Amino acid sequence: MSESAESLRDQRKRETSRALTDVARRLTAEHGFAGFTVEELCADVGVSRRTFFNYFESKENAVFGFAAIDSRQHALEEEFVAGRGDLLDDFVRLTLARFELFNPLDDAPAVFAIIEQEPRLIKAAFEQIAKNERRDMELIVRRTGTGADTDVDEQLRAEVLVQSVGALVRLSMDQLLHHHSTESFSDLVSRRLEVARTVYAPSQKAD
Repeated sequence: MSESAESLRDQRKRETSRALTDVARRLTAEHGFAGFTVEELCADVGVSRRTFFNYFESKENAVFGFAAIDSRQHALEEEFVAGRGDLLDDFVRLTLARFELFNPLDDAPAVFAIIEQEPRLIKAAFEQIAKNERRDMELIVRRTGTGADTDVDEQLRAEVLVQSVGALVRLSMDQLLHHHSTESFSDLVSRRLEVARTVYAPSQKAD
């Protein structure tokens, strides 16, 4: 398949994914989350149930827009795994690149409205976030591992890195969403990263 044909195919897949999420949110607003089935959602969009599960693991994920891994995201992650630069810098770079692909700020108002209407969906959202964090930890271990059984320290290192960067991301998103910052997301994360480096740096106190 040519590069242009592959690109067109990927574009159509993204459009289908977006349509499923848009309709899932509309049906949730109109009928409540329990008020429609996956089959009804598929019929509205014009796809099969099998196609739906090629894009989303569940109806909850469709409402939140948690789609299967996009080919562009997969390429970014494989580039990270193969990288040999500073681990923290490269992981932050991956995080920012994924943000550029799937800017969650665009969907934030719709997601907040859904959660306000259906508070029970919060559990599903947190479960998916935790799954994403585990995936990132696996990426880090793949990059840093020796090929033998994963060392406990490697797992712990990956966990601390993912959670630390995740905290910077959440703080930066809060700054954009609730404090109307004029700085870009990238600048907000980078500034907090530099502060974090000083916090973790060895003490320079004089003897």
